[in-house]
Amino acid sequence: MASYLISISKNEALNGIIHDVKSKLKVKSFNLLRTHFKPQKGEIQFFVTAGKQSLAFETCGYKKHRELLILQMISWYCVYLGLMEAQIHTHLPAA
Repeated sequence: MASYLISISKNEALNGIIHDVKSKLKVKSFNLLRTHFKPQKGEIQFFVTAGKQSLAFETCGYKKHRELLILQMISWYCVYLGLMEAQIHTHLPAA
């Protein structure tokens, strides 16, 4: 699995930005239990559920990057966070 760079918020460990150095793509993560998430037009969003955790991921500067790259970045970040049971969704599942 590839490695990416991350920058994490001081206030919330689950809010961060994943950086792919090769493609220059950035993917932001949002802890849905503590942060308000409003999808941005023209960007791609994915959602992760893992136990009681719910995260939203959104590209930043999307320019027709491969969806597989975005999913790899999200799965890498989930492993980094220790969310081994994480499930990635295209829409936020109903509670």
